[in-house]
Amino acid sequence: MWIINLKSTAKKTMNLYQAPRNRQLKIVSILGGEGVRRRLFALGFHKDDLIEVDSRAILKGPLLVKNLTSDMSVAIGRGIALKILVEIGPDEK
Repeated sequence: MWIINLKSTAKKTMNLYQAPRNRQLKIVSILGGEGVRRRLFALGFHKDDLIEVDSRAILKGPLLVKNLTSDMSVAIGRGIALKILVEIGPDEK
């Protein structure tokens, strides 16, 4: 019988709103309907892109997110940020 420790093999996935600031993040998945995916695609956010949360507004305001792949910054609302699943980037431990 083989026992595999899933904690050591799986990376932690979180939504963009929970992600730490100033850390390189990788987009794992985009939840939601076709409209959300189309809007994020038009803003330049794709699966496997590297991004970074630059700043947060007070209370429940938008996040300023920098796409490191295309070198572009965009303000994303809390509702959309909750639909973007990310993990800590490849060079961050």
